Amino acid sequence: MYLDGYLWVYLPAVALLTLSPGVDTLLVIRNSLRGGWRDGLLTSFAICCGLFVHALISVGGISLVLLQSAWLFGALKLAGAGYLIWLGLASLRVALRGGELLFPASTRLVEKTHWQVSLREGFLSNVLNPKAIVFYLAFLPQFIQPGDPVIGKALFLAAIHFLIANLWQLVVVAVVIRVQRWLLTPSMKRAFDGLAGSMMIALGAKLGLAQ
Repeated sequence: MYLDGYLWVYLPAVALLTLSPGVDTLLVIRNSLRGGWRDGLLTSFAICCGLFVHALISVGGISLVLLQSAWLFGALKLAGAGYLIWLGLASLRVALRGGELLFPASTRLVEKTHWQVSLREGFLSNVLNPKAIVFYLAFLPQFIQPGDPVIGKALFLAAIHFLIANLWQLVVVAVVIRVQRWLLTPSMKRAFDGLAGSMMIALGAKLGLAQ
């Protein structure tokens, strides 16, 4: 029922999706540089928790309602775009100030970044992403067969995605931590802040303007 033949098609498909770079990877890198292992892992965990929300929305039919309602789906797109732009502006503001807030140079400054900030940023960046809703609506039902417990199967598939995504993002965090001494030079701090902020704003604008 859960471990059927379709699972072996789902695994490589969701692995390829996870390895594709996007906002999630960018946010994990940014937050790992901000607060080290803690911020990176919390961000990854929160991002992946959003997958369960998308799975439940998909099997509950709410995604279909959103897709059929131009106003509702447009509002969701604008909310997601606005959040990405807000994150991007925050990064650009820190770049202009020299990187002290986003890339703290001391333990005292690291402690100022509350753990809830990373959880909130990761969760909202995933849940407010309409592309994730569309993907789960189109993708997940392909692996749920007649007679399967729909909610249980959807959560099972989301749990697999959760594990794969967290493992990959753990690798990303580990790489960032290994090279952070080079990345945290003053010039690199500002360069990465500026790049991350610009990319988030561009992605948010593209999402908000897409038809």
